[in-house]
Amino acid sequence: MTARTETRLAELGLELPEVAAPLASYVPAVRTGAYVYTAGQLPLVDGKLPLTGKVGAEVTAEQAKELARTCALNALAAVKSVAGDLDRVARVVKVTGFVASAPEFTGQPGVVNGASELLADVLGERGVHARSAVGVAVLPIDAPVEVEIVVELQAAIDQS
Repeated sequence: MTARTETRLAELGLELPEVAAPLASYVPAVRTGAYVYTAGQLPLVDGKLPLTGKVGAEVTAEQAKELARTCALNALAAVKSVAGDLDRVARVVKVTGFVASAPEFTGQPGVVNGASELLADVLGERGVHARSAVGVAVLPIDAPVEVEIVVELQAAIDQS
């Protein structure tokens, strides 16, 4: 039987990527009890950033919004790596988006909407969450955006 979340991803023309390898000394996601916390996910595609630089300078807000979607997809892959199945996600509790911003750029919420909209598109009501969108001076490897999520898992027979 096909999982409903995987089916929804396919309907949207999306595929979960391989979990991105950590850039330093950490793991992509940690499960504790009923929660999964992801590390900050960059918009890596096949191990590379499609764009680099500051939003509002080298990267447009629309480009950054698309990159935030990629970050959210990478975060879902990280969640699946420790939860085993995205259908176990009861809800996305919190999203934090970091936007490497040119000094005059103030559209961080619109950029992080890319991640929020992807999560709602894929998970429906389970993807609706609390959120922070923060402008920062620089992100690892000059990424324009980084997203981390916290999800609550449904009770399951095996919570180990």
